[in-house]
Amino acid sequence: MKKNGILNAELSRIVAALGHGDRVVIADAGLPVPPGVTCVDLAVRLGVPGFWDVLDAVLSEMVVEQAVIAEEASEEVRAQFAERLEVEADSHVALKEMSQGAICIVRTGEAVPYTNVVLVSGVPF
Repeated sequence: MKKNGILNAELSRIVAALGHGDRVVIADAGLPVPPGVTCVDLAVRLGVPGFWDVLDAVLSEMVVEQAVIAEEASEEVRAQFAERLEVEADSHVALKEMSQGAICIVRTGEAVPYTNVVLVSGVPF
């Protein structure tokens, strides 16, 4: 058993296998998962697990080159992102289109609208 980091076996494998430019979406409970995209469904009930805990766990193990959020996100949500990483904003429609080519969507129990992010994998060198 791992001592720390991401303990969910499927999510841990996905993060370890990412290549440069691969996309991972961390999503609220309502973001649709496009056909053919793997869904790592962590949601237990609304609010559990919370989006920010899941995002922090992924960020602790993933090199992020780019992050995109929905421009419709509230100022509070934008402030939460600003504390963690630099993000770009695009329309929610564009974010959903970006999710179609993702390696996976990680579904959380988050119930705050537009709390979603597309993370683009970078390299550590």
